[in-house]
Amino acid sequence: MMQLPDFYANVQRLRVRDPLAEFLGAAEGGVLEYGYEDAVRLAGHSCPTVGCAYVLTCHALGALYPDSLPERGGVAVSFRNPLEEGVTGVVASVVTLMTGAAGPGGFKGLAGRFVRRDRLRFGAEVPLAMRFERLDTGLAVDAEAEPGRVPADPEMSTLLPRCVQGQASPEERRRFGVLWQERVARIVVDHGRDAEVFRIQPVG
Repeated sequence: MMQLPDFYANVQRLRVRDPLAEFLGAAEGGVLEYGYEDAVRLAGHSCPTVGCAYVLTCHALGALYPDSLPERGGVAVSFRNPLEEGVTGVVASVVTLMTGAAGPGGFKGLAGRFVRRDRLRFGAEVPLAMRFERLDTGLAVDAEAEPGRVPADPEMSTLLPRCVQGQASPEERRRFGVLWQERVARIVVDHGRDAEVFRIQPVG
């Protein structure tokens, strides 16, 4: 059984209703639940980028659906940066997991229903990093994470180059991993509801 860091269990979880999952009998009532471990499995690692993408999407969907379960497949997402710039692609993959919104390779639908493709847009003119918009009501929020407000342990400045260059000892590599995940935990748990780290701004 895969052993994951304990703090994953303390990161907020997301429940959504997916009409396609309900239609195909994949989940009772179409209700699906995601945890941070799902984003980690998707990305293959846990880092500030993956953590911020997960938590920010939770907050954005909560703002769009304050009184009901978010509808997976019912949201379009626009990114300020091009897909190939920086970590935009990594963030987009986590957003797709949680919202169902996909690029041109996404599900094309059944008889015009449950369409998921072309629900992601890149290089958009939005004020923050992303805009989440409900397809049914047009309600939208802009969102951005600022993990830099949660600094790394000073020891990381020495360990990181040694690990990257293959000069670190096994003990140093283990220490690096521990400190890396401790920072992720501070971001997604200790600051998971910190409005200075996770900004959600209503549009209009």
